[in-house]
Amino acid sequence: MTILNMAESQKRSVDYAALDGAKATVPTRRFRPRLLPTLAAALLVPLFISFGQWQWHKASVKGDLRALLDARSAEPAVLMPGSPVDAPTLRYRKVIVRGHYEPQRQILIDNRIYRDEAGYHVVTPLRIEGSEMRVLVNRGWVPALAEHSQHPHIATPAGPVEVAGMAVVPSGRFFTLGADAPPGQSAWSEVWQNLDLARYGRSVEFPVQPVVVQLDADSNAGGFAREWPRPDERIEQHLSYALQWWGFAATTVAIWLFVNFRRNRTS
Repeated sequence: MTILNMAESQKRSVDYAALDGAKATVPTRRFRPRLLPTLAAALLVPLFISFGQWQWHKASVKGDLRALLDARSAEPAVLMPGSPVDAPTLRYRKVIVRGHYEPQRQILIDNRIYRDEAGYHVVTPLRIEGSEMRVLVNRGWVPALAEHSQHPHIATPAGPVEVAGMAVVPSGRFFTLGADAPPGQSAWSEVWQNLDLARYGRSVEFPVQPVVVQLDADSNAGGFAREWPRPDERIEQHLSYALQWWGFAATTVAIWLFVNFRRNRTS
């Protein structure tokens, strides 16, 4: 019995020694930042965050415009005066304008899409009754001709009209090719790339209101196809893009942490 007990004791000692040795060689990880992954993360993370903030800001701005549109759409229509108006106070208000269309200074805004078809927006100045002031009226969309160098014929009501619509302030954030037409010049460029109120005001010899009237869909004052987009269009898409960019930033941080934890064996 004594010999058996001694053998068993020696076996257990060997097993414990082997176990202690195995524990001593278990690999561990230590955080050691590497130069290239750290530089890449330092560049990409702020970039992704800024892109997300940019998309979030765009959604926030459109949300404010939606609230303004909903509030002012519930208000009664106002009569457009013959004197200059303050554009922000009239924005998204229902307006009524009485006067005469002047197709001689009408413009076509190119590359407007309606139900997957290319065409133009017809923008015609209307001389406000009893004044020299004009206001531009967006009468809607017309299709482009097969030969794009030719322009469609636009029928315009003659005589006095009453226009009902919504006052909008066109965006000025675009790049336009081509020079302005000098005031009073006989040659008139009918097709424009964008509705630029400032450029239009410099190109004509009469005063123009700082807003554009989008003709109501049910108005019969010489309108064409009209399905005006809301200012909050694609707001959900901007929010989705913001979350995606911030997700990219979080993923970049996770990858940076993973690649910088190096294995280390202790003896």
